[in-house]
Amino acid sequence: MTPEIMKERAEARVRHAAEAARTQGTASGGRSASYGRLVRHGEPDFTQGVALYLEDITVSFDGFKALNKLSLAINVGELRCIIGPNGAGKTTMMDVITGKTRPDLGKASFGSTIDLLRLRENEIAQIGIGRKFQKPTVYEELSVFENLELALAADRRARASLFHRLSGEQLDHIGEILTLIHLKTEAQRTAGLLSHGQKQWLEIGMLLMQDPKLLLLDEPVAGMTDEETERTAELFLSLEGQHSLVVVEHDMKFVDQLTEGRKTVTVLHEGSVLAEGKLADVQANEKVVEVYLGR
Repeated sequence: MTPEIMKERAEARVRHAAEAARTQGTASGGRSASYGRLVRHGEPDFTQGVALYLEDITVSFDGFKALNKLSLAINVGELRCIIGPNGAGKTTMMDVITGKTRPDLGKASFGSTIDLLRLRENEIAQIGIGRKFQKPTVYEELSVFENLELALAADRRARASLFHRLSGEQLDHIGEILTLIHLKTEAQRTAGLLSHGQKQWLEIGMLLMQDPKLLLLDEPVAGMTDEETERTAELFLSLEGQHSLVVVEHDMKFVDQLTEGRKTVTVLHEGSVLAEGKLADVQANEKVVEVYLGR
């Protein structure tokens, strides 16, 4: 789906929501935020079709530029793969987006209304940016179901207790996520007994429980079997359009599965964008071959 079509659909949903509010005198009925509904104060506005925008981001550590005037735009609902050699700035980029690292220069926007550089890490997570690190982080002593329940409860800060009686809607939501991450038959299994790949899926499920608009995924298939890698590709492709995804990865076979030969791949090198385009095009780029693929 092109950015122009996504923008038209978003604007149509905004008009529909405005008309419904005018004729019915009600808000969204308490449903979670979506890309197209009316924007409230303090929420990101995605009606322009851009989920994330970085402009001239520069980060220096003791004189070394980890990011050097990095500019990048991720569209609403887009699945973008980021590749590049070690030290290219991929992790630092995600650190800036999530508030872990403050840049020396540049701008970082979530939608068209949120300046990420003004927010703390927890505030950035609350507005809809979820990050998954390479090593899975789950509560190994709890069951798969309890991990997802805990992730759901964490988004209800007014609740005094994490483990309260779930509503039918919440149980349905957990069931949907269990099916999506291929763990429905493992719901009561202790998380510590899962395989590495299953733990990765569980952590992704925990992020999805909070309905993030942007997911940052750092080498999500590292250590997975071929079958787990293929299932992970299917999972990410199923999320495309509902969420914006930024996938940092070295596995070119996995990148090929995700991009399907048509999506944009961004290559970072020395803290800047070296090349951008379809996977076949960047693989044929002489500079990319020299600094990354040819090694």
